[in-house]
Amino acid sequence: MCTELALNVCNATPNASVSIVGLDWSMIALSQASARGIPVARASADERGLPLASSSVDVVIMSEFIEHLVDPDNALDEAWRVLIPGGTLLLSTPNLAAWYNRALLAGGIQPLFTEVSLRGIHGRPGTEVVGHLRLFTRRALLSLLKSMGFVDIKIKGAPYHDVPRPLKGLDRLLCHTPSLASNLLVAAQKPG
Repeated sequence: MCTELALNVCNATPNASVSIVGLDWSMIALSQASARGIPVARASADERGLPLASSSVDVVIMSEFIEHLVDPDNALDEAWRVLIPGGTLLLSTPNLAAWYNRALLAGGIQPLFTEVSLRGIHGRPGTEVVGHLRLFTRRALLSLLKSMGFVDIKIKGAPYHDVPRPLKGLDRLLCHTPSLASNLLVAAQKPG
């Protein structure tokens, strides 16, 4: 589905040349992208801002990123700043209200992808501290993006790759109801 959203954006300008720049704070991620021939720069979504000119980018992709930020407002402000009028924000993030998190909460269990400590897992299934600081439901994400000025906001559901095999079919089925889906995929426009 993420590919579907990206293709819709790409198909909007069928004969345009494409330039890609990878921005990340992780030297490992930058090395991997650079090894694949993608131009890269080290950057973060803090007060210093992105190393890009205002209104210079057609598409900003925030893939599994916003949930790790102390200040998602600043990151969205930066996306807005660098996007051209009519530009597109593509964003993906885990869904706090995913079907399995609702079941876990009903049983008094901490939802997946939530942290109470950066040193270990407490009160939830899993073995990896994922470092999520902000968690979003479909409704909250829609409200946040609208408050930032984005329009034509489309939110779709996507499955989670690590759902146990017997539940994968259910996970895929519930993608048709984004408020229950494992992950949220967003395409939003900066007004032209």
